[in-house]
Amino acid sequence: MLNIGKIEQGFVLDHIKAGTSLELYEHLGLDKHDYTVAIIRNAKSNKMGRKDILKVECDPNAIDMDILAFIDHSITVNVIKDGEIVEKKDLVLPKEIKNVIKCHNPRCITSIEQELPHIFVLADEEKEVYRCKYCEEKYARKDDN
Repeated sequence: MLNIGKIEQGFVLDHIKAGTSLELYEHLGLDKHDYTVAIIRNAKSNKMGRKDILKVECDPNAIDMDILAFIDHSITVNVIKDGEIVEKKDLVLPKEIKNVIKCHNPRCITSIEQELPHIFVLADEEKEVYRCKYCEEKYARKDDN
């Protein structure tokens, strides 16, 4: 059996959709830091069948919860201090996200002004639809929109 040791301070991201932990790792910018990171892919799960888990030893405030919530707000975030879970955070869709997705409208100012941040605003929380702050281009998180 695989045994990954406990961390003293940081967070454990649980219930990540199977196969998506590396994408999450990159979006959170974990590749740009020297944190200790354990990525567990395709672990057995009673709730999901298969899931990924990320364990990161760092300051628990080091990750952007908005990015995490935008990518998948059903992920369980366990905050670890002194080797114990001290808090479970619930994720909610952020009202605004910056530089996570890019606007695909060729007429958007972000296509011309490369240094402008790509900012999307939550337009419809129920349907999980975001719109570009500059041109109103739609980005739907769910496939059925």
